[in-house]
Amino acid sequence: MEQITVTLNTKIDEEYAEFQRRLLPSLSRKAILGVRTPVLRKIAKELSREVCEEFLAELPHEYFEENQLHGFIISDIKDFKNCIEETERFLPHIDNWATCDQFSPKIFKNNKTVLIPYIIKWLSSEHVYTVRFAVGLLMKHFLGDDFQHKYLEYITKIKSDEYYINMEISWYLATALAKQWSATIPYIEEKKLDRWVHNKTIQKAKESNRITLSQKEYLNKLKI
Repeated sequence: MEQITVTLNTKIDEEYAEFQRRLLPSLSRKAILGVRTPVLRKIAKELSREVCEEFLAELPHEYFEENQLHGFIISDIKDFKNCIEETERFLPHIDNWATCDQFSPKIFKNNKTVLIPYIIKWLSSEHVYTVRFAVGLLMKHFLGDDFQHKYLEYITKIKSDEYYINMEISWYLATALAKQWSATIPYIEEKKLDRWVHNKTIQKAKESNRITLSQKEYLNKLKI
């Protein structure tokens, strides 16, 4: 841990730190060092296996960049079982949207069948960023050939007052409109969503280049 902290402190960019602090108001200013993402990814790849194992065992972390590094290390784990175990240990410690959204294990792409039960479990979590992470996985991996209508049901049944959950649901549904229009549009037409999520979904869909002009005009009529 000391070795990694020293390394991070040599890579600080104060201007970038101020930029990050504005983007992540939920974190204390002291928690953000100001190390750029490409630098963190490079550090993650250069650490020895032994150092990675020791680092992953150290939770919670003090700095935002340590959480970022933690997520990048897990994302490169090549064994699915090990990756899932480390993911489940890490998820409760994610405390911001950036770490949540940039945490993306590569092994998940080729293990979708065994991943789904974990996603379903995470969707019912009481932890904001665990739910957001699960919604993001359904958006990234299950809106193409692996799409099933029941995944839309899982998403639309989530009821939350949390901004970062509702925003991710809106992103998911806007993306679903682009990729699975016929399956998704009834949820908008029948007004099955909370008002905020409903209107935010329409807004995000209208901003998408993957939605046709006629579809955008139709969605505009469905605002509530």
